[in-house]
Amino acid sequence: MDFAGLTPLSGGWSGHTFVSEADGERSVVRIYPPGLRDEAAPEIDAAVLRLVRGLVPVPDVLEVRRGVTAAGLPGLLVTSFLPGERGDLVLPSLDDGDAAALGRRLGALVADLSGMPTLTAGPFVDAELTIGDFGMPDGLPGFVADHADALGWEPDLLGRLEAVAEEAQALLDGVGRTCLVHSDANPKNVLVDPDTLTVTALLDWEFSHSGHPFTDLGNLLRFDRAPSYADSVLAAWCERRGGTPHDALGLARAADLWALVDLASREESNPVADRAAGHLRAIARSGDLHATGE
Repeated sequence: MDFAGLTPLSGGWSGHTFVSEADGERSVVRIYPPGLRDEAAPEIDAAVLRLVRGLVPVPDVLEVRRGVTAAGLPGLLVTSFLPGERGDLVLPSLDDGDAAALGRRLGALVADLSGMPTLTAGPFVDAELTIGDFGMPDGLPGFVADHADALGWEPDLLGRLEAVAEEAQALLDGVGRTCLVHSDANPKNVLVDPDTLTVTALLDWEFSHSGHPFTDLGNLLRFDRAPSYADSVLAAWCERRGGTPHDALGLARAADLWALVDLASREESNPVADRAAGHLRAIARSGDLHATGE
């Protein structure tokens, strides 16, 4: 493939996704630079797309090439180009009624994902989607401890975060099952028809894994909290998965603490990490999982 003829796709921070056009047909090309992820990464991402095809809207896999680190050859994944506008650009322009309609569609989408059961939590390690080991036996408290130096917080605030992590982990342990997790399911990675508000694609599956059923719900509600939208997300979720919106939101916030800690440890690397760090500080200071840094 002639990489010089590719056009960078807007959005994202990696700069590894491009649009290719040939004979009037567009496709999306994701390049995997050597050493950035495992050589099997393109095959894993392709396998996940094939797994969920027909259950949630995703592009077709057109071509997969495994990378060869020793030879300096990048891997790549070529998929079909799907129509639609990014959800994070559509959502702010909607009135309450339309925001609620989009919220219901997104809530149903992540609820469907959470209903795809797995036997254990862990990363996908090969094209057969074999589940590996995260290697974090101490759960959220251990994860916070591992990221303490990167966070660079004063001891008192870090201690407050550790206490929140203990409570969040106890809440998460009460669920007792695992499922397929997209792990970056937010409006930025969703394509939406701006006229009908139909969700045309859920993109960027590079962080997908087997994990907690409330992880994607937490991601979806991390920053977008307008009541018309958030209430509809939760209502659609509970219609499919059961429970109450209050309990679902609490579990979603607890599950999202993993991502907030990871992002906050990389503060000043991108705007999402900066915003997450503000949320995490607010949570630690208040002891409230629902707190925001805004």
